[in-house]
Amino acid sequence: METSFVLFSQLNMCETKEKAFFKLIHGGLGKEAASKEAKTRAKEKRNRLSLLVQKLDSHEETHSSRFGALSKELRVSPEEAVKWGESFDKLLSHRDGLDAFTRFLKTEFSEENIEFWIACEDFKKNKEPQQITLKAKAIYEKFIQSDAPQEVNLDFHTKEVITKSITQPTLHSFDAAQSRVYQLMEQDSYTRFLKSDIYLELIEGRPRRPTNLRRRSRSFTYNEFQDVKSDVAIWL
Repeated sequence: METSFVLFSQLNMCETKEKAFFKLIHGGLGKEAASKEAKTRAKEKRNRLSLLVQKLDSHEETHSSRFGALSKELRVSPEEAVKWGESFDKLLSHRDGLDAFTRFLKTEFSEENIEFWIACEDFKKNKEPQQITLKAKAIYEKFIQSDAPQEVNLDFHTKEVITKSITQPTLHSFDAAQSRVYQLMEQDSYTRFLKSDIYLELIEGRPRRPTNLRRRSRSFTYNEFQDVKSDVAIWL
């Protein structure tokens, strides 16, 4: 009986040692995995920082060349550009002014407004009934109907009137909607356009001095930069 007791005790001791060894091994692996994960995070943050610096350098280097390309393509004098600031009508009535304003709206992701306005202007030039019907339907599907790819911001009543008349459209079917979008651009977008770099560069006849860190990167924040500095030891 004594022999059996000793043997059983030895088995228990072996089992305890195995458990301790198992915890030690897995604990070490856990720390190693955590260390690798920390290094990976630090590497990603370092890459973001490097990318941000590259973008800032690239912005400063290409600013003048982009302005030169814009001026050459538009071929507009500062004197002519100044006239665009007199009224929204003068801006839209000038081919280069319309192009510059369209470029500005693209930076604000609201180019559907000017594209809708242009489409309406073109639509009113049609004379053939078949063309009026086809183009009215195309404008409706692109800009008016719910979930349209370039849906413009219109009130419910205006959209409802267009929806009911789209089966038998006239050259005035979009007049109310076009007027609404025009007012929106004139009172909102046009004001910001006159203060934008695109316009100010044209009236000054030269590129404005670029300012570093002017725009915040959506993928990199100041807090992340602090984290990068705190993890600098991991990189070494």
